[in-house]
Amino acid sequence: MTVYKQLSEAEAQLLCQGLVAGVDEVGRGPLVGDVVTAAVILDPANPISGLNDSKKLSEKKREALYEEILAKALAVSVGRASPAEIDELNILHATMLAMQRAVAGLNVRPEKVLVDGNRTPDFGLPSAAVVKGDGLIPVISAASIIAKVTRDREMAELDSRHPEYGFAAHKGYPTKAHFEALSQHGVLPEHRRSFRPVREWLEQHS
Repeated sequence: MTVYKQLSEAEAQLLCQGLVAGVDEVGRGPLVGDVVTAAVILDPANPISGLNDSKKLSEKKREALYEEILAKALAVSVGRASPAEIDELNILHATMLAMQRAVAGLNVRPEKVLVDGNRTPDFGLPSAAVVKGDGLIPVISAASIIAKVTRDREMAELDSRHPEYGFAAHKGYPTKAHFEALSQHGVLPEHRRSFRPVREWLEQHS
């Protein structure tokens, strides 16, 4: 596995030559819900301006780019691993599995895969990890946007079913508000039982 760090713009452009899939994940840190990944192959004939690390974009901008990516990309696929899989495998291995599922779901086979971060799973294709790639490589930026909007929408839907937990605001991350909701209302089926705050609540109430 190749890991790229501190790429120049020219090096990043060289890395993106050919039919490249970008992959990123959202949701490794939350206490609840799936870890969500996306794989995207952009169309050089249909450029998209404004792509960046999804965390650096406003919600309004992310939503607009999400729709534009779906309209213009050659292929988009979302992969995920469930809380049960996270508990069984651990979050790192579950994330790698979700990435494999995202790439496997593409309806166009890429020549190589570029992943945000410092490691990649085995895709059965040439692949490389790019540290901070979601801010450097447009195709990874696009994947980060698809993954984040997808997961944020799922948290909003979970919030509509369990408004007392405040998922629409904290997205399932371990915030003070989430800890207070856990203390008052307990663990949901969507919670990750292997994550310490959830595990400790379950131990106290077993």
